[in-house]
Amino acid sequence: MNLLDIWTALWLGILTSISPCPLATNIAAISYIGKDMTSHVKVFVSGIAYTAGRVFAYAAVGVLLSAGLSSVPDVANFLQRYMNAILGPMLFITGIFLFGFINISLPGINADKFKKLAGKGIVTGPFLLGVIFSLAFCPVSAALFFGSLIPLALSVKSPVIFPTLYGIGTGLPVIIFAFLIAFGMHSLGSFFKGITSFERWARYITGVIFILVGGYYSLVYTFKVI
Repeated sequence: MNLLDIWTALWLGILTSISPCPLATNIAAISYIGKDMTSHVKVFVSGIAYTAGRVFAYAAVGVLLSAGLSSVPDVANFLQRYMNAILGPMLFITGIFLFGFINISLPGINADKFKKLAGKGIVTGPFLLGVIFSLAFCPVSAALFFGSLIPLALSVKSPVIFPTLYGIGTGLPVIIFAFLIAFGMHSLGSFFKGITSFERWARYITGVIFILVGGYYSLVYTFKVI
């Protein structure tokens, strides 16, 4: 794994975390977790625990999927032979998802059912809430996770490190949200607007790159016309 692979894994995680659905969920969850706490430090610690839960869940699922696929001899041989041919169309389709040209409704998690869970301790409840909410995939986050992370992890033969870096990437923006909510609520509105604008352009640029790279891989390895 080189520096580009490391940055790619982190960037996919960051982009997942600041996508509209996860972004709103993260801010709402941390705000709810800290609403009854009088100490800014406790709010921040709970936010870190929630973040750790999300990082753990994304990393664990990514490791299980990519390592599981790599450990089955027949699947591993198939992927080793056809991974580049599969990767091209997957990246191309993910790029289209990032532009919003394809919209698919995915079943979510009813947050009301887990409100009591958030209040169970400063660390335990928020951590479990982070694990649960990370698994409520939105179309964009699902496309990035299943359509990009897993194929890329398999292609670079990093079934553990790549998903773990992705999980860390998803946690970096949430730590900032936790800090702002704990110590600077007044600045959250302007930060939210700024990150929303940044996310849109970052998503479009990433989408262009995925479409170009996916198209090239498809032409070379899938259709073999170049």
